[in-house]
Amino acid sequence: MDLLERDGPLQTLGDALREAGAGRGVVVLVSGEAGIGKSALVERFTRTRCDGARVLWGACDALFRPRPLGPLHDIAEQAGAGLRALLGDGTARPALLAGLLDELKRGGRPTVMVVEDAHWADEATLDLVKFVGRRIERVPALVIVTYRDDELGPRTPLRTVLGDLAGARAVRRLPIPALSAGAVRTLAGDRDVDAAALHAQTGGNPFFVTEVLAADGSGIPASVRDAVVARAARLSRSGYAVLEAAAVLGARAESWLLGELVVSEAAAADECVAVGMLVARGEALAFRHELARQAILEQIPPARALALHRLALRALAAAPAGALDPARLSYHAEAAADEEAVLRLAPEGARRAAKAGAHRAAKALYARALRFAHALAPCGQASLLEAYAEECAAVDDLDDAIAAHRRARELWRQDGDLQAAGGNLAVMATCLVRAGRNAEADEICGRAVEGLELLPASRELALAYRTRAHLRMLDRDTAEAIAWGEKAIAMAQQFRDADTLAAATNTVGTAMLLGGDARGRAMLEESLALAREAGLDGLVALAYTNLGSAYGERHDFRDADRYLGEGIAYASERDLDHALLYMQAWQALTHLAQGRWTQAGELGGAVVRRPSASAISRIAALIALGRLRARRGDPGAGAALDEALALALPTGTLQRVGPVRAARAEAAWLAGDRERARGEAEAAWELAVGHRHPWLTGELAYWRWRAGERVAPPTWTARVYAREIAGDWRKAAAEWERRGCPYERARALAGGDRPAQLTALGLFDTLGGRPAAEALRRLLREEGMHQIPRGPRKVNREHPFGLTTREIEILRALDRGLRNAEIGERLHISPKTVDHHVSAVLAKLEVGSRGAAARLAREHGLLDGAEDAPQK
Repeated sequence: MDLLERDGPLQTLGDALREAGAGRGVVVLVSGEAGIGKSALVERFTRTRCDGARVLWGACDALFRPRPLGPLHDIAEQAGAGLRALLGDGTARPALLAGLLDELKRGGRPTVMVVEDAHWADEATLDLVKFVGRRIERVPALVIVTYRDDELGPRTPLRTVLGDLAGARAVRRLPIPALSAGAVRTLAGDRDVDAAALHAQTGGNPFFVTEVLAADGSGIPASVRDAVVARAARLSRSGYAVLEAAAVLGARAESWLLGELVVSEAAAADECVAVGMLVARGEALAFRHELARQAILEQIPPARALALHRLALRALAAAPAGALDPARLSYHAEAAADEEAVLRLAPEGARRAAKAGAHRAAKALYARALRFAHALAPCGQASLLEAYAEECAAVDDLDDAIAAHRRARELWRQDGDLQAAGGNLAVMATCLVRAGRNAEADEICGRAVEGLELLPASRELALAYRTRAHLRMLDRDTAEAIAWGEKAIAMAQQFRDADTLAAATNTVGTAMLLGGDARGRAMLEESLALAREAGLDGLVALAYTNLGSAYGERHDFRDADRYLGEGIAYASERDLDHALLYMQAWQALTHLAQGRWTQAGELGGAVVRRPSASAISRIAALIALGRLRARRGDPGAGAALDEALALALPTGTLQRVGPVRAARAEAAWLAGDRERARGEAEAAWELAVGHRHPWLTGELAYWRWRAGERVAPPTWTARVYAREIAGDWRKAAAEWERRGCPYERARALAGGDRPAQLTALGLFDTLGGRPAAEALRRLLREEGMHQIPRGPRKVNREHPFGLTTREIEILRALDRGLRNAEIGERLHISPKTVDHHVSAVLAKLEVGSRGAAARLAREHGLLDGAEDAPQK
């Protein structure tokens, strides 16, 4: 059937291909609900509008778990031998992705690369999409990524990638709309079908419509499955056998492999293509819709399915060595009930997946092996469990990781390997502290150290020492952290354990730097060098993270900026998102401290909107957002700081609890609630003093003093706070200025003489610190001053997020559910300009969707009194 109402999307793709042909690469994200016609659109485009371009096509699998880099394997079969070689020899992910970029540049003509069904993509494939999207501008290629937007939950990995690419200039979004009633009527043609009813019942979904029409219009099926089965039933026995085999093989059925499963019926594949159940993809066949494949798969009798999976396993195992895919083989092995094959293939597939960065796929493959591990010796089961736990931890499934570690420890003890059991406890402690269960982590780590110290020295004991040092550093117990870390370093050197050596050196350096010992920088720089030399990218990023956050905690923001900037670039280049998000959260805090408030809000909001952000990243970002909103007088400060406190309290650590309490004390004071400000500061006072933390002790003492208490801070308190509390506002203001903190400088000047107060007022106004400026103006009036400088005029005071008049109009249109074209028509601007305005509104409101923006507008009354969008 003809594609109806798709000229616009085809034009968009054609324009993108012309840009690629001119050397400016483009990524087009084609989205829509299942069956909306994404594949049909891209197939039509590649068949009719790609003359002179090379087309490479890959699809993501919808198996029990997607195979790592599935689309890249498909593409490699159509591309040059170089890419196939990189895949075949297990090349590390960075080199593999670089090889793909080289392949896209090859041939002297533009390349169109299709990645279909990205909602089923494994993590390595999502990394591929992100990697290419960030670098496509200098590549003569058009990359088309299709995905189902109706299956993206708030924590779906693809949503994170879409968020990462939201600001990329070379990325275009192409949502595919449903068909109109007129289009459905055209498709129905002369059939005896009520086209209006068909449109109403199917919602204009082309897949639903065409499947119903292919069933000769015999009523609307109760489900897509019914329509698929009705259509497949018209096939001959041989054709249906081919369809079953193709369903078993997955999203892509290679012709040679299909022939191995249905030797005598293979010729009937053309029949499946003719009726539209299968489509040709190079040397392979695929279902036009995955829903159709799943429907057929469910209809296959168990005995028949078992036989087909065994045939597939045998055929794939006999393929050339370079073409073997352990993940795919293990899928068929499990379905074929071949325990030995699963235990051999699934762990190998998991190791390859982990190396490629596909940790969710690796986790699933280890889980597959564990389902068949009952016959293994205890040590074999324990090793599998630990590997599984490592992958769980990599994707933040910490409860599963901890449970797997507990079971593995029991098995190690059953096997009599007490050193392995102790090492397992040390790793489990790290998972526990990441889950916010710090007290339990301390207890577990203590048991590991005590047990391993009764045995000969070992790598496991070095690991336990390093874990104990890390826990003490996180709680800011500097002396203990250094002592345990030095023991870990000595033992790691004895056993030439590069990983533990780099990590322990990092921990000791961080503890020293936080404790005020400048030699900590050299230790951290050494850990950075050790990690680089050993190729430990995660520990390189950790060194940057700890250098940046430690200098930030010491209020040395210029040094913090340097390391955070280098670290963010390093982590971004290697897609180390855990370290990247934590450093970005800390950079939001350094921006805030140095008066770069707009950047602080944008960066903090971006971290909070990431569903994959860890608790520690969220805490830092929420502190930045809460303080920013409180200082500006914007709504949402309390909500941000409430969430931060809820995340911080279970850790029980000064590192998390102290900054949250200080931020909450400031917000309460700015709101005029002195009693609450004092309570927040006192809540963390003993914790800060007990750990002799000069900066947190100083700030908490400052807020107690501002709330009306008489405070005598300890002698080791940060000097700038001690001076301010003692009334030496001049030196305090000078110190804040030296550190590059304009808001804190203004606070100090506000307590000085009249010229200092007027300078403070100007600083508050320039920064946008409305509550502090208003409080200072009240004070000046009370002191009898009549000619008080007016602050900047607020055009839209009822819109504290700083929305312009045009953005208010856009927000009202979003509240009505209007699309960009409709908004553009009402406001006499282009849909592209509307899109820019919508992006600005979402950024200012710090939300991730149009619906969330509308909800926030209603919650805070942002549209009260706003004029309606002008009509034509």
